[in-house]
Amino acid sequence: MTKSHIHRLLALLTTFALAKAFTSFTGSPVPRSLHITKTSPSIDNDTSSLSSNNSPCSTLLLDHININHQKGQHDALNAFYFDFLKCSIDPRKYENYQLGSGTIWANVGMHQFHLPEGKPHAQVLDGVITLVHENLDGLMERYAEFIDGDDKFAALQGTEFHMDVERDDDNLEDVMLFVTDPWGTQFCIMGSDDTNEDRAEFEGAQPSLDGAEKSEGLKVEDVTLYVRHGSNLQGIARFYQHVFGATSVEELESEDSISIAVGERQTLSFQYHPDGPKVKLRHEELSFEVVDDKGNPSNLGPHISMYVTNLPHAYQMAEELNVLYVNARFKRRAYSQEEAIDQCMFRVLDVVDPLDKEKKVIVSLEHEVRAVKTRDGKKYKSCPLSNVDL
Repeated sequence: MTKSHIHRLLALLTTFALAKAFTSFTGSPVPRSLHITKTSPSIDNDTSSLSSNNSPCSTLLLDHININHQKGQHDALNAFYFDFLKCSIDPRKYENYQLGSGTIWANVGMHQFHLPEGKPHAQVLDGVITLVHENLDGLMERYAEFIDGDDKFAALQGTEFHMDVERDDDNLEDVMLFVTDPWGTQFCIMGSDDTNEDRAEFEGAQPSLDGAEKSEGLKVEDVTLYVRHGSNLQGIARFYQHVFGATSVEELESEDSISIAVGERQTLSFQYHPDGPKVKLRHEELSFEVVDDKGNPSNLGPHISMYVTNLPHAYQMAEELNVLYVNARFKRRAYSQEEAIDQCMFRVLDVVDPLDKEKKVIVSLEHEVRAVKTRDGKKYKSCPLSNVDL
């Protein structure tokens, strides 16, 4: 992990500003996870096969988050992602953008939001998405325009859209923005201290329209997902280490949260829900309205997509844990390792502790696991990374 990434996320977790922001989001007391403790993961030392140092696989990038928007509300979608956040429009979905229907892809540096239409409702992510922007001045100016009734933000009026500006009392220049999207998903937005490092164009980029400006956002820094109180956080860490070779970040651990490094500049975090132990939550939404030939249900919930260095190995580890999943919602389906190699992807739904003999599900979250290369050694067409000769 880069020092700037750890520094920003520690600031996010420890600053008093976050305490106030969580209270404003949820009306709940400050979560205990704001108080970082630097404790080492309690992984069984006798199980050397779980050591990431020996893993033939590693995770390179969390490239996109897939989350449904409200059907028939492309105007609100565009106003939020493109007019307010200033994401760039992915040319592969530009026709849908022009038509005002179907799935839109909104790019943030090397990363993306995949935004299909709900059936018909929007999804609200049970967590927080942290973005890094060049600076926060533009966002604050645009929010002032929204408050003043600017027509370009008219579609956001009457929705859940809201922004809090939080400053560190000890350093008023240290600012974080806490933003709620039109349907309730929460974002934290932080300013960059090194735009070149954060945008990381030397490592890759998403495609853009000819002549279009770059996204104002530089990266998706972290995706935090809430889990039930008492969830086996160390088991989650062992799962990512065992299957994907992705290790937990010791500096970001607490008794109520854990962060997994998904590449050099990103984390995927799991935190006990700040509203307390009685909250009911889930990240999956299984439906039998659309099934595949084997009767597998579709998952209409959000999913994340990750690139790994060794897809066959990750597939084998997931298969051993019995967590492989095929989502009938999507045309690309992998029912075997060979099909996964052909498709350059497979899916996982359940997260389990590799050391748990009963393999109890800790959390269900759909992962689209991608290869950087096709079977014949060519770069996979959707991979944003420049160098895939790993």
